[in-house]
Amino acid sequence: MSEYRGYNGKVLEFLKQNKLKVGDTIKITTDSEQTATIMPRYEHSDDTHLVVKFKSGYNVGFGLDKIKKIEYLSGVESSQESGKPISYDPALPKILLLSTGGTIASRIDYRTGSVTPALNAQELNASVPELAEIANIDAEVLFSEYSENITPEHWIKIAQKLDSLAKSEYAGILVAHGTDTMQYTAAFLSFALAGFPKPIVLVGSQRSSDRPSSDAALNLIGATKFIIKCKTSGVFVAMHNSENDDDTACHLGTRVRKNHTSKRNAFETVGAKPAFIISGENVVQNFSGKYYTQKDYTPKIKIDPKVALVKYHPGYDPKQVEYLLELGYKAIIFEGTGLGHVGKSMYDIIKKAKEQNVFLGMTSQCLDGQVNMAIYESGRDLMHFGIIPLSNMIPEIALVKAMWVLGNDANIKEVMLKNIASEFTE
Repeated sequence: MSEYRGYNGKVLEFLKQNKLKVGDTIKITTDSEQTATIMPRYEHSDDTHLVVKFKSGYNVGFGLDKIKKIEYLSGVESSQESGKPISYDPALPKILLLSTGGTIASRIDYRTGSVTPALNAQELNASVPELAEIANIDAEVLFSEYSENITPEHWIKIAQKLDSLAKSEYAGILVAHGTDTMQYTAAFLSFALAGFPKPIVLVGSQRSSDRPSSDAALNLIGATKFIIKCKTSGVFVAMHNSENDDDTACHLGTRVRKNHTSKRNAFETVGAKPAFIISGENVVQNFSGKYYTQKDYTPKIKIDPKVALVKYHPGYDPKQVEYLLELGYKAIIFEGTGLGHVGKSMYDIIKKAKEQNVFLGMTSQCLDGQVNMAIYESGRDLMHFGIIPLSNMIPEIALVKAMWVLGNDANIKEVMLKNIASEFTE
């Protein structure tokens, strides 16, 4: 039964005796008196602990022998009680929030303990009421995946959905996405939808929406204000600009990287300031160029995932590249040292790969700065063998771009060196 999920034995009897169930808000007295919510159990190894969630967002397990008193305060919120009805304001712009997963537009389900999509307009209004004051938000769940489970097939699905909205009445589209692989999705959308006439903003959350320190609300509000105020086309990633709740940074989708595991401002523009910073009603613009180099919208929504990203290191075994060739990989993006180097032990396999018409691109694991393979002899040797230096393109972005180029039967050397969506900067 979901109302007692995961509980058994003594602790189950304890809950029944006190007429409590999962999701109830309680006052619990141990060494001190605190208010908490009963959470489901995920482990079935004992029957003597009760798990509760405090207002801080953290879960704590209490042994039954430590609980001096427990008192019922209120029951779990009904899924139907999702905020006040929302009226459409014709004076406000329309924006679509498309969810692919992550915690950004989710809520805690106290019966199951899981984070579930909160993506009808009423639930959004309940969780982020400020949104209804600045835009008419429509919401749709495309799919719900943790971002580590996102695949190129998911990128295709997102791009196809966005393509269908190119001529819609929406001022822009928000894409709710898990943060771990957000930069990869942003890159693919940038290339596949080059010239898209509306702003596409990927927005995520580093902290769960049930925690007071959650960054979800500010990121959503900042991303929405960006669409309304900036009216610029392109693919962007909107996240906290600092650890404080002051402003939102909007990064170019091909120049952004997640550079911290847990900080709220984990995302950074590599080699430059964020393209835009939204602070209250003010916008700081650091990017004055055009995101796309082409004027017309010409979607190319295909992909070939047979591309590998190889991070070279001392002692790297060339047999690993040999295996990639055996598997039929069509392109290899090297993440080389410094200005773009790999050791001499790699020379033979690089020559073999080139003989098999495998595209070989060089980026730098330094991330910031440009690849320059003409300075040292080793770099010049590698270029002679056929490796193409990719300037200051971020390694992960080069990986996605190569997948996209191969999927669309283009001249890979020519297109990899062409600036499509601001992936190269001066």
